Formats: sequence, C-alpha cells, structure tokens
Amino acid sequence: MKKLWWILCWIGVSQGAVAQETGGFTPDTLAVKKVDSLFREDQFYVSLGYNLVQNSPRGFKRFSFSPTITVGFLRDFPISKNRHWAIAPGVGYSFNSIKQYVSTKDLFPDDPDMTAANVKTNIASHSIELPLEIRWRNANPESHKFWRIYGGFKARYILSSKMKVEFDGTTSSDNLKNVINKWQYGIYMAAGYNTWNPYVYYGLNPIFKNGSKLKDLNIGFMFYIL
Repeated sequence: MKKLWWILCWIGVSQGAVAQETGGFTPDTLAVKKVDSLFREDQFYVSLGYNLVQNSPRGFKRFSFSPTITVGFLRDFPISKNRHWAIAPGVGYSFNSIKQYVSTKDLFPDDPDMTAANVKTNIASHSIELPLEIRWRNANPESHKFWRIYGGFKARYILSSKMKVEFDGTTSSDNLKNVINKWQYGIYMAAGYNTWNPYVYYGLNPIFKNGSKLKDLNIGFMFYIL
C-alpha cells in the first residue's frame, strides 16, 4: 500500500511539473485558432425591393406592389492591406415588375370608338445582371458583423419582357422584345451593419426604345452572404 501511495504521489508531481512548463494549459487549450489573414467578404447577394420608377407620364397611377428581386454572386478582391477596401465584379439574375394603370387612349390610339378608361397593366422583365462594386467595410477575420458601404455600376441584359393587360373582364399578354431596350444600365448603393442593408438602384437609360422615358428606381434591402 505504501508503494502504491508513492507511485500516485510521483504521478501527481509529474503532471504538475508538465502543467507549469506549459503555463497550465491542457492539449485542448493549447490549440490555437488559425486566423485567416486573406479573408474575403460578402460573395453572395439577394435584394428585395420596390420599383418606384422615374419619369412617369402624367396621370400615372400604381396599383398593388411592384417588386424587384435580384440574386447573384460577387467575387471579392481586397485592394488594401487591411482588406477594408475591395472591388467585386459579379453576375446575377433580376426580376422586375411595374404595375400601373394606363389610359385606353394610350393603349389603343387608332381606335376612335374607344372610350377613356383606366386599364391594369403589369410589365414583368427577367434579366441577367452584371454588377461591379467598389467596397468599404471595417471587417476583420474574426467576426462577420461589421459596417459596410458598397456602391457600383450595373448592366442588365433583358432576357424576356411581357406586358399583361386586364381590360373589360379579359386578360391578354404582349411581348415587349421589339420595343424595350435590351441593355439597361444603372448605379446603386447598399449600406448598413450586419444583415440589414438599405439599398437603392437608379436606372440611367429608359426602359423603352421610343416614346416613354420611364426608368427604373428601386429601393429596398440588400442581404449579403459570405
């Protein structure tokens, strides 16, 4: 029994000596978390917004909610040593809707028997977008919560655009591919902290080739994902 007691004492003293040499850390606490000094930020995005439009004609009236939705990928390229500044080219998909009342006199100008009335119309467009951002953020490799200000230029190529018309109890749909500008351009900005980032997009060229000078003006929220 006395020998067993001395053996246990020796084991205890040996472990205490090892603990003193390592500063009292166990193998688990000795593991050091590796810091990624080459981190990138915010490489996927989703935006949800409302289309206010610009240059609306006289008598322009909206009905319901005109949504705009974007989703895509941006490649983050830091350009400063602390990685607070970056540029980010990308590619994405955009859905845009404009719901408005239009006068029958504007829709059917060649019909002299047409009486003036408001007609519900919905212009829905699907496009591929090519954004290019200039970014500032006070991010660090240990946290995904930080302030950001991102702004840039965006080109959209319209894949399809149709106008749905509801009039006199009937519904019809017209393809706008021959009257709409296939390439549409705009500038935008998103700024905020962590998840919620107010967002605005300002269209630079008209939606239609001729006649109407209607342009996009989207406001909403941008959500960035690492």
